[in-house]
Amino acid sequence: MFQKVLIANRGEIACRVIRTCRALAVRTVAVHSTVDAHALHVEMADEAYAIGGPGPADSYLRGERIIEVARSCGAQAIHPGYGFLSENEAFARAVEAAGLAFIGPTPQAIEKMGLKDRAKAILEKAGVPVVPGYHGKGQDDALLRAEAAKIGYPLLVKAVAGGGGRGMRLVADASQFDAQLAAARREAKGAFGDERVLLERFVQGPHHIEFQVFGDTHGNYVHLFERECSIQRRHQKVLEESPSPFLDEELRARMGKAAVAAARAIEYRGAGTVEFIVGADRQFYFMEMNTRLQVEHPVTEMITGEDLVEWQLRVAAGEPLPLAQGEILTGGHAIEVRLCAENPANAFLPETGTIAVLRAPPEAPDVRLDTGIREGDTVSVFYDSMIGKLVTWGDSRGEAARRMDTALACTEILGIRTNLAFLERVVAHPAYLAGDTDTGFIETHRADLLPPAGEVPVEALVAVAARVHLDERAAMTGHSPWDDAGGWRLNQPAARTMEFRRADGESVTVNATMAADHAWVEIGGRGHRVVLGPTDGERLQIALDEETYFARVVRHGELFSASTPAGRHELWLVDPFHYEPADLLPDARLTALMPGRVVKLLVGVGDAVAKGQSLMILEAMKMEHTLVSPRDGVVERVAFAEGQLVPADALLVAFREDL
Repeated sequence: MFQKVLIANRGEIACRVIRTCRALAVRTVAVHSTVDAHALHVEMADEAYAIGGPGPADSYLRGERIIEVARSCGAQAIHPGYGFLSENEAFARAVEAAGLAFIGPTPQAIEKMGLKDRAKAILEKAGVPVVPGYHGKGQDDALLRAEAAKIGYPLLVKAVAGGGGRGMRLVADASQFDAQLAAARREAKGAFGDERVLLERFVQGPHHIEFQVFGDTHGNYVHLFERECSIQRRHQKVLEESPSPFLDEELRARMGKAAVAAARAIEYRGAGTVEFIVGADRQFYFMEMNTRLQVEHPVTEMITGEDLVEWQLRVAAGEPLPLAQGEILTGGHAIEVRLCAENPANAFLPETGTIAVLRAPPEAPDVRLDTGIREGDTVSVFYDSMIGKLVTWGDSRGEAARRMDTALACTEILGIRTNLAFLERVVAHPAYLAGDTDTGFIETHRADLLPPAGEVPVEALVAVAARVHLDERAAMTGHSPWDDAGGWRLNQPAARTMEFRRADGESVTVNATMAADHAWVEIGGRGHRVVLGPTDGERLQIALDEETYFARVVRHGELFSASTPAGRHELWLVDPFHYEPADLLPDARLTALMPGRVVKLLVGVGDAVAKGQSLMILEAMKMEHTLVSPRDGVVERVAFAEGQLVPADALLVAFREDL
């Protein structure tokens, strides 16, 4: 076993590798950008070294600098994590040329699987079924257009290089092909430096199912069962689970055999994932192979009891696989969700900001949170928006789902928008609980999963008003009525009016009149009798009319997050003395919802535009976002040029009235 390992990555995967190294008494070396100088993975490692500026190209993608650090500090091996240089064949070769062990596949295996077209050709020869499509070298627009017509619509345009849903576009019909092809090429060029694409038939009713495989240097190959990853947004995974509720034992066995055949065909070493698409007709096809550890590997660890990072270290050190195929056991069911800084209501656009409040569920053998972020840390524009991964295990799928529901209810993240409430709706949805989870799940159930920001249930309003009342009572410094902020009146019942702003910007008023043993609360013209029971920190017991329920209310300044049986809602307490000038023309300008870089301008000064027309393409957190006009008008100003960095809330485009 190695004595010292350098981790060429950041965030939760770096922390994850460090935990296993500690258990094996292996010293760890962290590397970091200027932004990450005080990050959790830096704090956890035995040693840490700065490698460059904030952008990945200036730090985590500087392979030569990382190797230089590894050699100078006496590390014997480099673990690349996932993303960044983990699937970079040239980096793997350079690591081995420097006399270091690369804790991953051989450079040859990365090269063979690194380009999707080459991978499909290799595995097709090995007898692994592949999705019908065009995987040729020709990249002329006319050729691709003709090949698309042969394949038929709908189809997928996919980047030949890379993964993670980048450079992928679904084309519904021929009229969309040119625009989607251009977008896929542009995103692929920006993400992987390679704008080549392939075309694939879009499999109807698709399930995204992947098999965890392992190989060693002694000719042994195994799989550690499957993970269902069908619930996705923007072709990126939201929830993963194992075993798949879609597979039966016969299909599972055939797919597992095909996955091992794929690993054997390229003499694979270490951890990898063979990804399949499975149609409603239960026909499965190879999509791609990820030559690295996956984000969702904890799901496999939870059902097998094996530490996959430990397996990686042992294989890289020349040891045989710890277990043969027949010795790998599985039990129960595991579910993982990705907690991300993003706004589901706004097309899942990523968010940046500071994590002001971070509450995790209590640690337990069946609940696991992998994260590289602490309270007070910042989610920046430079890296992925994932905050952490929450994983639960149960004897059955239903039990694992119930534990996930409970774990999410115990999780709080304030200071930045997240997908937390969205995930709660996913795992509680009847279709999810029934196992009806193909890749169209979110779109099919959009009305339930992404309800319009609007009415907040009375239970949440009462809970937040109760928290305000309790906080104000706790803040009293004495027994004088002049110190009482709770609405005390001479010879009259105490009264309090509170105004809260909802997520949609609208306000709602709560009027409360306090009696000796209860409060009378009026919301929307309707009165309610409210009695507060015993409180336990952030947990409140509330009797509302004939109903008694429990609520968890977390506060950060004037922001409140209330989790009740009616769901999770955020509310802002409005300061009655705060003045906000009216915006006479609210749609006269387009501003940046997040920091990013202008990739392409689609309009110029003086152009007449229509509401909904595309104006520019902004790249943020590794993804492209097309910004559209909020109104009809004429472009009066374009504030940034192509290639320029844009701060959050900056003016992008201004309009004037005349057409």
